[in-house]
Amino acid sequence: MKKTAVGAVLLIVFAVCAVFGCRTLMHALYPKKYSDAVETYAAEYDVPPHLVYAVIHTESSFRPDAGSDAGAAGLMQIMPETLDWLNMRMGLDTEFSALSDPDVAIRYGTYFLHLLLTEFGETDVALAAYHAGRGRVGQWLSDPAYSDDGRTLRTIPYPDTAHYVRKVERAMDIYDRLYE
Repeated sequence: MKKTAVGAVLLIVFAVCAVFGCRTLMHALYPKKYSDAVETYAAEYDVPPHLVYAVIHTESSFRPDAGSDAGAAGLMQIMPETLDWLNMRMGLDTEFSALSDPDVAIRYGTYFLHLLLTEFGETDVALAAYHAGRGRVGQWLSDPAYSDDGRTLRTIPYPDTAHYVRKVERAMDIYDRLYE
């Protein structure tokens, strides 16, 4: 059953590529929705725009009403505790429900990425912290089983976080290739 479904999907992909071109299909699969907000906050917080698009693509598939079983919300899937911490850092008092607004979600998510990139220096480490938490990644960096130098991760011990980092990095690479 699974092989048949995969075969059908591949057949559809090839048909769409034949009719419209693969570039058009890739633009549909990796859109640049909410570009005004992404470009504005990426510039304001010095975060690569394609990283922001890749996180949105991975976290919510560009659905502003997305939520998770863990309690995260919005395009960039911000947790309530993270929003509280970001509010404190930004001197704001944004309600959790406001994360359904794409502009608000992108502003907070991009600022969070900025803080993580500043703190950890490496994109993959910042993404691991975005997914698993800053404290947890700090523990991994101080553990010789996971880090040789306290700055880079040789391995990510949580398979779901390792998968998340690979997914976002792959999406960012696609955005880089597709739009540059």
